[in-house]
Amino acid sequence: MKTIMTPKRQERKARPRALVTGGAIRVGRAIALGLAASGMDVAIGYHRSAAAARATVRELEAAGARAVAVRADLADPRAARRLVATAARALGGLDVLVNSAARFARTPLETATPAQYDALLDVNLRGAFFCAQAAAAAMAGGGHIVNVGDVITELARAGWVPYTLSKAGIEAMTRGLAVELRPRRIAVNCVAPGAVLKPDRLPPARWRRIAKDHAGRPEDVVAAVVFFATCPTYITGQTLRVDGGETA
Repeated sequence: MKTIMTPKRQERKARPRALVTGGAIRVGRAIALGLAASGMDVAIGYHRSAAAARATVRELEAAGARAVAVRADLADPRAARRLVATAARALGGLDVLVNSAARFARTPLETATPAQYDALLDVNLRGAFFCAQAAAAAMAGGGHIVNVGDVITELARAGWVPYTLSKAGIEAMTRGLAVELRPRRIAVNCVAPGAVLKPDRLPPARWRRIAKDHAGRPEDVVAAVVFFATCPTYITGQTLRVDGGETA
């Protein structure tokens, strides 16, 4: 497991400490930067995006945060646990976990393979569960777990069943963990974004059709995550859909 750290800083007032999985790129990166702007030190998890992780660490440091990037393949539950442990050790503890890492792939019923199914569920759902398990053990004084879902759970689309299952599981996991962790003052909530960033492999014309009436910005998702990462722990077990009213 590779770790990228910023240089040591002089002692300063303690800041809340957050881990964002998938925090090197796209919405995960925006979330990491948003948490830093709110006054947190931030660890990011990444898998293949080493150069982007280094760049994000530099941006986090420029925002005044202590920052660390840790490589982990969340398809492996042991790696998920090690990611959390390494981040907590580097930051001196852990107060916030944001489960943002996810695979995103179209899998039509006729051609979907067991390997594709497993890849989506292993990272998107199982990896998030074992990160949450390890984070809860590290949050001795309470904390916040924020899961990133998707409005696709309310807007069924052909060809996306395994991905949709993984995000429906995230919402169910949010409710279950909220009840289980409530006595330990750990709030668990979910932010379910709509269309805020074009998927890399999606044709531009299709993206324009999807985003025509309900396109948002990563900043909209960041605002919701920062709220759940800092709100009273009495607010727990909720899913907030950030979708311009599309599911309404």
